[in-house]
Amino acid sequence: MDADATQIMTRTGEFTGMAPEGPPPWEAIARDRLNGALQRFAKPLAELVARDANEGDTRLLVTDFLSDALNYSKYGELTTEYRTKGESVDYGIVLDDKLFALIEVKPCGRDLDVRNLRQVKAQAAELGTPWVILTNGCAWQVHHLPEGDPAASALIIDVDLRAEDRRAHTVDTLFHLSREAVRNGRLDDLRAWRAALAPARLAEVLGSASVVAAIRAEMRRATGHAGHLGDSDEILAALRSDVVARGLLG
Repeated sequence: MDADATQIMTRTGEFTGMAPEGPPPWEAIARDRLNGALQRFAKPLAELVARDANEGDTRLLVTDFLSDALNYSKYGELTTEYRTKGESVDYGIVLDDKLFALIEVKPCGRDLDVRNLRQVKAQAAELGTPWVILTNGCAWQVHHLPEGDPAASALIIDVDLRAEDRRAHTVDTLFHLSREAVRNGRLDDLRAWRAALAPARLAEVLGSASVVAAIRAEMRRATGHAGHLGDSDEILAALRSDVVARGLLG
């Protein structure tokens, strides 16, 4: 395992509460494979961009990346058979005989935009799958449609394979789309984390008794004040009136 992959897993372990021995073997393998694939695909991807390759050529690279980097079987789990109301879908990913996600591929020289997403989200809703992947080979976006509702979709993953200076971030984020991570519930865990960062959810956490107690302890340490009756209520009142947007804290 190379140094980059080891550093990525060390940082991940630090923030996810993993045991001292590190991530489970399947995760180490998936991260190492993805890290190596990013290095191997850098040159062919740059060549596609340089010659402004068409959608068909971009699709060839995407197929290889899905197989070699993310570990989906080209012949058993990637399918082009899905059509909705006459519209073709570039790919479907099928896991355990169930459609997991739709993939829309655009030419590598074209930016991803809402028009691309609107079409594939409608197709996903029609087929009853909650996951949509939009890519031009360089940028990869993963969107979730709660209960198949296109209007309520949320962006869960957004990375660019060309960002060499963000390689660790790309591996750590895109790992959640790997076959192993999906099967072990890690993509759903990331979706839940993203949802928890919504302003209302964060405001709820900030107003919780444990957080107010932690703030009180830190403020006492910083000021030397021993505390007084009602200091927790004062902190909560300050959060409500001056820190958190009005209406978010009850």
